[in-house]
Amino acid sequence: MTTDLRAFARAMPKAELHLHLEGTLEPELKFALAARNGIALAEKTVEDVVASYDFTDLTSFLAVYYPAMTVLQTADDFHDLAWAYLQKAREQGVVHVEMFFDPQAHTSRGVPFADVIAGYRRAVVRAQDELGVSAELILCFLRDFTAEHAMSTLMEALPYRAWIIGVGLDSDERGNPPAKFAEVFARAKAEGFFTTMHCDIDQPGSIEHIRQVIEEIGVDRIDHGTNIVEDPALVAVARERGLGFTTCPVSNSFVTEEMKADEIVQLLREGVRVTVNSDDPAYFGGYVADNYIALAEHADLSAADLARLAINSFEAAWLTPARRAAYIASVVDCAQAHGVPLPE
Repeated sequence: MTTDLRAFARAMPKAELHLHLEGTLEPELKFALAARNGIALAEKTVEDVVASYDFTDLTSFLAVYYPAMTVLQTADDFHDLAWAYLQKAREQGVVHVEMFFDPQAHTSRGVPFADVIAGYRRAVVRAQDELGVSAELILCFLRDFTAEHAMSTLMEALPYRAWIIGVGLDSDERGNPPAKFAEVFARAKAEGFFTTMHCDIDQPGSIEHIRQVIEEIGVDRIDHGTNIVEDPALVAVARERGLGFTTCPVSNSFVTEEMKADEIVQLLREGVRVTVNSDDPAYFGGYVADNYIALAEHADLSAADLARLAINSFEAAWLTPARRAAYIASVVDCAQAHGVPLPE
């Protein structure tokens, strides 16, 4: 990859649609929040924290991910976490982001829902005012909790409906199929939320889970989901419906043998609305432009391919038609300024 292509990947306006706020907890901020809240950490240095990131699959990642959240105690903590991410995102060319947050991971340890949402909301408003970054929040249910707990969390979120654009489903997929939460998502749709669900890579029953989210749940978007290439008929349905797929190349390479570049590129070439995102960048070592670059290096993508991925990110985002058109025009302008052929 040339230096110019790297610069283009960073400069190009883009939307990030698969980003877990709790997954942006960098070691330095973890230590700062622990000190603020009087929490003793097992790790003594940044190097100790990084050394604990020995992931071989989704389960081993979650075993590190959830305990780290204990440093998040107050609305100020949640604000500081989101604000730190949003500043990094702007440096990576992000102009619009739809961010996941996991309230159950906090309420289940005694942190009030109101504190979680208030802290994140303050950062969202600040990002628009100070950075010119448009940000939205997506409430994710933890799929290894009960459906009843998810429904009660949805009810708790309703007073904050104007602050939450959609709902999602994440955490350990094993034994927790999408259909388990069908009633919760039906209620969320009735309340006017957009919907998305994680279909993590190479999970037991991956294709059946993808079928459920498309045919039974009827989601607006799918997170990860690259195993869909194993079923051409489902790929055709996804393309026809314009479903977005929020893939995460760098994190894929941590929890499986490779980044699923072949699958991502296959979906791109077949006209599926596939996008590139960073997932949990503090843990996997790459924010969104870094993921564009890593995929381009691995799969020998062109600058026009990257522009297509950026356009896909806005086409898959939950935007009004006018805002979507303006963002896409900004990608076209950036491509022209860098001498990049416009994507078809």
